[in-house]
Amino acid sequence: MRFLVRRTGFYMVAALIAITLNFFIPRMMSGDPVTAMFARFQGRLEPRTMDALRETFGFVDAPIHEQYFTYLQNLLQGNFGTSITAFPAPVTEVIGNALVWTLRLAGTATIVSFVGGTLLGIFAAWKRGRFSDSVILPFLSFIGAFPYFFVAMLLLYILAFGLKWFPLSHAYDLSIRVDWGSPEFVMSVLQHAALPAFTIVITGMGGWMLGMRNNMIGVLGEDYIVMAQAKGLSDRRVMLTYAARNAILPSVTGFAMSLGFAIGGALLTEIVFSYPGIGFWLLSAVNGRDYPLMQGIFLMITLAVLLANFMADVIYVMLDPRAR
Repeated sequence: MRFLVRRTGFYMVAALIAITLNFFIPRMMSGDPVTAMFARFQGRLEPRTMDALRETFGFVDAPIHEQYFTYLQNLLQGNFGTSITAFPAPVTEVIGNALVWTLRLAGTATIVSFVGGTLLGIFAAWKRGRFSDSVILPFLSFIGAFPYFFVAMLLLYILAFGLKWFPLSHAYDLSIRVDWGSPEFVMSVLQHAALPAFTIVITGMGGWMLGMRNNMIGVLGEDYIVMAQAKGLSDRRVMLTYAARNAILPSVTGFAMSLGFAIGGALLTEIVFSYPGIGFWLLSAVNGRDYPLMQGIFLMITLAVLLANFMADVIYVMLDPRAR
C-alpha cells in the first residue's frame, strides 16, 4: 500500500507539471490563431469580429497568470474550449470522435505487435538457431529498421494504388451511411484499417521480438532454470512459467509507454492513410494554431502515458514483489 501511495503522489506531481507545460508551450508559438482563422475565410469576416472571436476562444488580453488559473478552472470543469480547426465543435467532441478511431487502429495494432513479438522472441530464444531465430527475427528486424511512414507509403503505393487490394484513404467508405449495425459498414471499416494496422504491426514486432529474445537468453542461464529442468519439469512449463515470466519484466514498462503513446495516434501513419485519428487532428491543430485542440490532445496523451506507466509499476510489482 505504501508503494502505491508513493507512486500515486509522484504521478500527481508529474501530471500537474505536464498541465502547466501544456498551457505555456502553445503560447510560445509564433502567430495568432484568430488571425489565422480570419485569413482562412479570405475576407468574408468583418475585422470587428476578431475581438468577438478572441473573447469566444479565451484569447483575451489578461495577465498570463490569470489566463493560467482560468485554464485550470475550465480544466476541472471538463471544459477544453471550442476547436478553431473544427469550429464550432467543442474540443471534447473532436477528441472523442478521433480517439475512437485511434484506439481501434493504433491501440489494437500495438497490442498485437507486442503479443506477437514477445511470443516469437520466447520461441527464438528457446530454440536458438531454428527458423524463428535465423529467419523471422532478421526479417522483422530489417523491416523495423525502416521508418514506419516509409513502409506505410510503400505498402500504400503497391497494395492500394497499384494492385487496388485495399482502399487508399480514410477510415470507411464515405458513400456508406455510418451504422455499426450494418455489416457493409463494418466490413468497410475493417478494409480501411487493415493496411495501416499491418504497417504498425510489421514495423514494431521486430523490436519486441529482439528485446524478448535477449532477455530470455539471459534468464535461461540462471540457476533456477537449470534446477527446474533437472527436476524433470516440462519444457513448456519451464519456458513460460519460469523463464518468460521473469524475462518479460523489462518489456512491461516499454509496452506501457507504447500503449500510452498509442493513444496519441500513429501520427505519420494516420497522415499517410488520411485516417481521422488523434494524430491526424494533432497535425491539423498545429497547422491551424488551434490552441484549445492542441492543449486537449497533448493533455490526453500525457495523462494516458502517466496512467500507463502507473499500471506498469503495479503489474511489475505483481510479477516481481522484489521491486517494492
